[in-house]
Amino acid sequence: MTYKQVIVVRKDLHMGIGKIAAQVAHASVLGAERTKQFNQVWFHRWFESGQAKVVVKVQSYEELIALRKIAENLSLTVVQVEDRGMTQIPAGTTTCIGIGPAPTELIDRVTSRLKLL
Repeated sequence: MTYKQVIVVRKDLHMGIGKIAAQVAHASVLGAERTKQFNQVWFHRWFESGQAKVVVKVQSYEELIALRKIAENLSLTVVQVEDRGMTQIPAGTTTCIGIGPAPTELIDRVTSRLKLL
């Protein structure tokens, strides 16, 4: 069984490359920490197999939230990143979600149709 983490980024915000990188990093760290807290087996299998991460995109907040609900219904770890508003976008804006780390086949039920960022 393989494990991965997927970060889903909103493209409608038109964030710069550096901003996207920072938001993705936040989602990855938060998701790893939460998974480690609530599902140590998944965390350790993901961590020991190289910490695979995939970054995909959506076009709207509504699409992001719909994916979050699907992932939560599958009992996957989901973290939502909200910006602090110090640079490019207003404070409280949801920029991305992180799903997992978790078994690849579960995450793929949620994100396999999405395009890479």
